[in-house]
Amino acid sequence: MQIIKRFFKLLIFIFPLQSNAQSTYLPKGSLEYEYLDRVEILNGNNSSINFSTVKPYNRKSIMDQFFLSDSNTNKILIISEEELKIKKNNLEWLGKEAKYYTSKKSLFHTFYKNPASFYEVNNESFFLSVNPILHFRYGKEINYDKPIFLNTRGVTIRGRIANKIGFSSTITDNQERGPQFYQQEIKDLRALPGNGFYKVFKKDLTAYDYFDGRGYFTFNAAKFIDFQMGYDKNFIGNGYRSLFLSDWGNSYLFAKINTKIWKLNYQNLFMELMPQFIKRGDSLLPRKYAAMHHLSINATKWLNIGLFEGVIFGRKDHFEFQYLNPIIFYRHIEGAIGSPDNALAGLDFKANALHHFQFYGQMIFDEFILSKIKNQPTFWANKFGVQLGAKYINAFGIKNLDVQVEINRVRPFTYSHNDTISNYTHYNQPLAHPLGANFQELITIINYQPFPKLKINSQVLYYYKGMDTANANFGGNIFRSYLTRISEDGFKIGGGNKAICLNAMLNISYEFKQQLFFEIGLQQRNYKLSSQDKPNQSTNISFGVRYNWYRRMYDF
Repeated sequence: MQIIKRFFKLLIFIFPLQSNAQSTYLPKGSLEYEYLDRVEILNGNNSSINFSTVKPYNRKSIMDQFFLSDSNTNKILIISEEELKIKKNNLEWLGKEAKYYTSKKSLFHTFYKNPASFYEVNNESFFLSVNPILHFRYGKEINYDKPIFLNTRGVTIRGRIANKIGFSSTITDNQERGPQFYQQEIKDLRALPGNGFYKVFKKDLTAYDYFDGRGYFTFNAAKFIDFQMGYDKNFIGNGYRSLFLSDWGNSYLFAKINTKIWKLNYQNLFMELMPQFIKRGDSLLPRKYAAMHHLSINATKWLNIGLFEGVIFGRKDHFEFQYLNPIIFYRHIEGAIGSPDNALAGLDFKANALHHFQFYGQMIFDEFILSKIKNQPTFWANKFGVQLGAKYINAFGIKNLDVQVEINRVRPFTYSHNDTISNYTHYNQPLAHPLGANFQELITIINYQPFPKLKINSQVLYYYKGMDTANANFGGNIFRSYLTRISEDGFKIGGGNKAICLNAMLNISYEFKQQLFFEIGLQQRNYKLSSQDKPNQSTNISFGVRYNWYRRMYDF
């Protein structure tokens, strides 16, 4: 995306690189995400650094928070081995203390000098960490004659140069056959959930071969301002799902500015996306663009409040330069240029209570007319969504038993637009919630760690969603123009061909050594459309091992 590259060249010219230390970001599934949640909840305070709503987390910010919390260790009831693992995972930020966490024995005096890095260089002018990635999983789905499997191999590299430039790159090669409902999702989307482009594996139409490459660089323009440019994912929110921006879909090219000062955290995100398409041959795919910003403030020690605004716009491979302004309301710009684009706004909050609870939520507004909501609650343009959730740490007095409950509810036609380009999607997948719109979802998550190396994770997802019929748009498919709606009124959540789904998952993992997990998983999914006589049921069991990588989930 040439406009982003030129934009960053301009920033570098205006803000020459300073000598402030540069940090990379934590990958998905890292232990530190759980750690920060527990720190904030058990201390009863939000992070004084104020960054935890926007993800991925900056490694330096995590370690700064870690050291700020040392004086409160009597409240942080986290297993000491986990604290040790976090320090080893971020050894570059320990300074002189790092020597106390190196390996007692290395491999050939070269590899695993640090238990968390296969190969590492750490001196004043250069840091480099190289790690292999492995994820093998094999299983069986009941009443399906083919095995389900996942085979992931790759490498991840991170580092910094002269304390001025940070960089990270992750590359994986993957072969996968998921459960049958996952295969159907790929056919429906014409994309592989969580990635995008794929090929069939060895001419088997039920298995897929795909490459996943991500990378970015970072620099610091001033003490409180960080810049990042790369090809990866972002997430805005405090819940399991996000109604603003999720990391569920494919990666994208982006430029990000993050400003942390006083009690404020302000993030600007500029993105190059792809509208829905049907790929034919090796033709160049079209582009569309997005600009988003999120401002959060620690209103009190226990309450954080955030504001979100984003706009999706489609030009013929052209960026709308007015959206580069990082401190103006996108809705105003969108109106000033003739209202051709899809602008959304939102509110979020996070509140800690009683050293055991965290309450959080989001509200997204696509279109909001108060008089219509009062007098015509089923009017088609009442396009908004709500998320409410709670986390309960050391639940019922049981140490390391954590419970999370979350409700997501999104009205019909939310995220859709009057054309098929400016909808809130990327690479044939939703940018926010994977269910799109016209649904209500209840999520329950239980995490239990009976002793340091054993973790038990249980998730139950229940939702109902209104699906479109062959000739009628009921607002559930955000890829369709809302101009194809069947009427002006009468739209309720679940309207249309109603789908009901119960998806229960259990995963037990044992950490044999740092970041090396052996796992067993069970999943039961029941899915029924009102137009069907019998539900579609999927029952599977799988075994696996993963190293330096997150667990693959079929959570929809």
